[in-house]
This record gives sequence, structure tokens and C-alpha cells, in this order.
Amino acid sequence: MMLDPPEAASGQPPALAIQLLGGFQVTIGATPIPASAWRLRKAASLIKLLALAPAHRLPREQVLEALWPDLEPVAALNNLRYTLHIARQILEAPPHSAERALHLHGEQLSLQPAGELHIDTEAFAAAAMAARRTDDPAAYEAALALYAGELLAEDQYEDWAASQRETFRDTALALLSELAAHYETRGDRRRAITALGRLVHWEPAHEE
Repeated sequence: MMLDPPEAASGQPPALAIQLLGGFQVTIGATPIPASAWRLRKAASLIKLLALAPAHRLPREQVLEALWPDLEPVAALNNLRYTLHIARQILEAPPHSAERALHLHGEQLSLQPAGELHIDTEAFAAAAMAARRTDDPAAYEAALALYAGELLAEDQYEDWAASQRETFRDTALALLSELAAHYETRGDRRRAITALGRLVHWEPAHEE
């Protein structure tokens, strides 16, 4: 499920927004990059890797191992240079442009656009933490609204995505269980049942 482009605190869209939950989408300002623009699959994978990485930085060797594990080092490095070139072209193609968003400094790659960078997984994780601090069902509902679906479902067989996919899915399931408990505590059984119904829909084998 593709979400509408997010708005920054200023009310304007961020310089670069990346959706990873429920489907991959890159939006520059208010302009989504069409799926057809990602003619090189590895260029999209490079963006995904950096979007998921802490501080959006990764050692070059880690990127090479993730994207070209079976290639010799020289061949893998050549592929990385070409992939980086294509990814930059896509991000900087008119009418939208996120110039100098991708960087390779020595042994490290980073995703650092000049303006605000919005990643939906970070927004979801922050909203989940906020909900648990407040114990407010409305905060739980707001967090769950940000979980648009499974992380990078199109990359089911990529090892680098698997563990994080499970982490975000487990968080969403836990939020639904906690939300149902909050509603039940308040005597709102109808909403509690609705939350549990959503949980069972996502995970039919959920034992609890």
C-alpha cells in the first residue's frame, strides 16, 4: 500500500521521502519517482540498504557483500560504482532532483540529502515508542496507521532485509495485542475485538 507523501514540521514535504513498508517508493518533494525509473534493480537495493542502515551509512564492504556476495572484489566494486552512478541519475532526473544525496567517501557510503530525509520505518518505530510511553489507544492507532504493510515484500529472498522485516512485523503485531488490552481495560470490548481481528488477519497462527 502506497501512502501519501509525508509532510515535514513546516507543512511542506521533505526533500526526500522513502517508503519501505508496504512497497518501495521514493518521493522527492511532492513528486514520486515512478517504478519504471528503477531500471537497474540494484540501484533501488542500494537506496533501500542505506535507508535501513543506522544513520543511513554503511561501510563499502558491507554493501558489496549484501549486493554482490558471489563476485570477486574487483568485479563487485565496479558494479557498485556503476550502480551508484545510475542511482544518482535517477534521484537527480528532472523535474525532481535530490542532488548530492548519495555519497561515497573513502570506504563509506551514505544517504545524506541536503534537505530533510523522511524514512517511513523510522517514523513507525518512533510512533510505536511514543504509543508505549503514553498508553493512549489513539497513539497506538496512529502508530499502526504508519505500518502500511510488510517491509520490502518484493525482496523476500534478500538476506539483508529478512531480519528487519521480522522486527517491524513483530512490532506491529505487538502493538495490536497491546491496543486490544488497552481497550479491554477500558471496557471497550468492541474495539478490543476489532484490534484482535486485525492481529489474526495478519498472523492467523498467533497463539495468544
